[in-house]
Amino acid sequence: MTVQLTTEQVEQAQAEQTQAEQTEQAEQTEQAEQAVPFTRTEICPEARVAALRVLASGRVATGAQAAMFEREFAARVKARHAVAVSSGTAAIELALRAMRLPPGGIVLVPAVTFCGVAQAVLHAGLRPLLVDVDPVTAMPSPATVAAALQGHAHGRIRPAAMLMLHFGGAPAPLPELAAAAGLPLYRVIEDAAHGPGTTIHGRAVGALSRAACFSFSSASNLPIGEGGMVTCDDGELAARVRRAGRNGMSADVRQRDGTAGSAWHFTVEDGGLKANMSDLEAAIGRAQLRRLPGWQRLREQLAAAYTLRLHDVGTLLPPSIPTGGRHAWNLYVLQVTERYGRSRDELAAALAERGIGTAVHYVPLHRLGYFRHAALRPISGLPGADQLFPRLLSLPLYPGLTENRVDRICTELHRLAR
Repeated sequence: MTVQLTTEQVEQAQAEQTQAEQTEQAEQTEQAEQAVPFTRTEICPEARVAALRVLASGRVATGAQAAMFEREFAARVKARHAVAVSSGTAAIELALRAMRLPPGGIVLVPAVTFCGVAQAVLHAGLRPLLVDVDPVTAMPSPATVAAALQGHAHGRIRPAAMLMLHFGGAPAPLPELAAAAGLPLYRVIEDAAHGPGTTIHGRAVGALSRAACFSFSSASNLPIGEGGMVTCDDGELAARVRRAGRNGMSADVRQRDGTAGSAWHFTVEDGGLKANMSDLEAAIGRAQLRRLPGWQRLREQLAAAYTLRLHDVGTLLPPSIPTGGRHAWNLYVLQVTERYGRSRDELAAALAERGIGTAVHYVPLHRLGYFRHAALRPISGLPGADQLFPRLLSLPLYPGLTENRVDRICTELHRLAR
């Protein structure tokens, strides 16, 4: 039986459907507005214009933009030289290669760091020795460095170099750590993936050790999406990094690109890999670099807001505040103690149900299967890292985050406390 609807009934049904769709859309918009992602990449308008100019030029490979980005970044961190590369991990591998360390030499590496750091050490033909961390700072201390060297299965060993992370943007005590390892600072490389904006005793991270290695990933204080930088005061080291990042070729791609007067002739005397930065990435990086001071101030304000609003939740430990430098606040890492009433993973899941993203930085390397045999460990184990890891929880922290959203996150952390 066919039912005939009047024009009025049809119009009413259409109106009801439209209203339902609008209500659903409004609910989805409200949910999206209430959701707080763990990170959101900020690309400023100037960077978008710069990227379009490079695309329009038809010259997107390594060129003038990369060269200018290197000079501007070196000036920012007060280093004499900077070499733009494809990633922070590549930066570490290239810096280690350029140091000409003995094959198989031992490099001290924090047990709590990104897995790519240890991979870079191995790819450079070296061996990582994991160093335990202080459960408060999440970084090695002079005591844990000394323990790693004295308490090894092969007896006290002499490391070839040290690789230290400025965890979360907090300055690592480089001179003290180097002294504990019996190494001069020219045998120390800084993992400055969290480091743009960090200072140690008034000096910007970037020229304090033999080399500093930066990352420009989407979650970096200076986000591009990908890319990295090696900075140093040693001209020969910078030249080695540049050659190794161009497959070991003696001629830079900018010298053999087919333009008038360029030459194709080159030789290869050293090993290397393909790790140059494109002009497209460099153009974005140059524009973003000019925004960095303002973004750093916003990060400091947001970190202070977190600490203020959570000061009365004694079962959540805030990041330690450095006394010997400036924190760049790449990460805001809480420690969820046993007295909070929920485990770190339970809390992360409960926050996710409420639309709040979190992350864990990092899984200790000795808990990852590959490094159980590829990395060396102290015979006494890594108790600091084991104590710290189940507590680590990074909260959202980026320039686009508002204090209202920080309020909401902190309100949920109060409510979820048992």
